Amino acid sequence: MERPYRVVVAKPGLDGHDRGARVIARALREAGFEVIYTGLHQTPEQIAETAIQEDVDAVGLSILSGAHMTLFPRIVDELEKRGAGEVLVFAGGIIPEADIPELTKAGVARIFTPGAPLGEITSWLEKTLDEREVAGTA
Repeated sequence: MERPYRVVVAKPGLDGHDRGARVIARALREAGFEVIYTGLHQTPEQIAETAIQEDVDAVGLSILSGAHMTLFPRIVDELEKRGAGEVLVFAGGIIPEADIPELTKAGVARIFTPGAPLGEITSWLEKTLDEREVAGTA
């Protein structure tokens, strides 16, 4: 990591459980990322706007409510509409394996399911952002 990457960690929709998002935010900070945590009950528009205002490299989404098939693609769309389609979107939470291919097709770069080691998440994010920076797509 040449520079500290900036990441928004967000809880979209009506999901009121944020322990996982706070754990991920802390792990990312400890790994050297700059983290902006948006808090609970964020709309796709709010998440996209925060990503742009904070000039982030990535958006990490956390969801337990089951609304991922609606909310995640809307967040990707909102980023694209605002000219920030290059922002990497990744997610975690209670997401059935059967939904992952469709979410990937919708623009979510990676889905982490419960139990994913924190080191795996931080390593994947750093490696992916490094590769994008070298390729000039970040």
